[in-house]
Amino acid sequence: MHKTLTFSDHLRLIDERSTAFRAAVAAAPSLDMPVPTHPERTLFDLVQHVGMGRRKSAAIVAAGPADAPPEKSAWEDGTGAPREREALLAWWTESVERLTSALREAGPDRGCWTWWGDSQSPQTSGAWARRQVPEIAVHTYDVQLTVGAPQPLPEEVALDGFDDCQFTLCSTDVAWPHEPAVVDYYATEGRSWRLRLSRDGAWAARVGAPAASEDPDTADASARGTASDLVLFFYSRIPPDSLKLKLDGDRRIFDQLIAWDPSV
Repeated sequence: MHKTLTFSDHLRLIDERSTAFRAAVAAAPSLDMPVPTHPERTLFDLVQHVGMGRRKSAAIVAAGPADAPPEKSAWEDGTGAPREREALLAWWTESVERLTSALREAGPDRGCWTWWGDSQSPQTSGAWARRQVPEIAVHTYDVQLTVGAPQPLPEEVALDGFDDCQFTLCSTDVAWPHEPAVVDYYATEGRSWRLRLSRDGAWAARVGAPAASEDPDTADASARGTASDLVLFFYSRIPPDSLKLKLDGDRRIFDQLIAWDPSV
């Protein structure tokens, strides 16, 4: 059995991954280094982008129930992040503290605006806390890759993060525009997920390993790898043809999923 992470766990992991992010930025030879996973951005640009994202998330949680996100002035004063390294690191720390303070004050059950209203995840501050963990973790990987020392996502972060990816980012009641399909994901740590794609939308489920009497080939496509590699694959940090993953079935479905934007 795998532990189901709590609101307190997500707050702890936000702090842990944010500290790792800060350490990777502090170790970089230059803030002008290009980020391999975001060629249009320098390391400074990435820190500013991720920090602003935490400030915006904090403002959304603090606003409580709403039909739309708060005005930009609630989370950005127009000055941006400072360019001097120590000041930038302090700005990053403050950005995360704004987020965690807003989350602690709200608790896990406060309703608030989310952009995933058509998904299987709740529109709550707790869901916002959960969403932060893989976001910060993947961007930490980006910084580590930039400085030449990429690390896999910690198992606890990756397993919960991939679950969140399926139930928050993948699931939707927007009709799948291609032939109906079933996609299975298998983490080597022992967790599995099934995504059903049809005119009814995309719906995720947690599944167990198939029994000996079951047909293992019922999915139209499947991906197997560590939870970290599954998350990095989902975020397009590693390509579909990576040797770290084992893809079976119709690979076109993965290309369709990558290209699909249900909001359009």
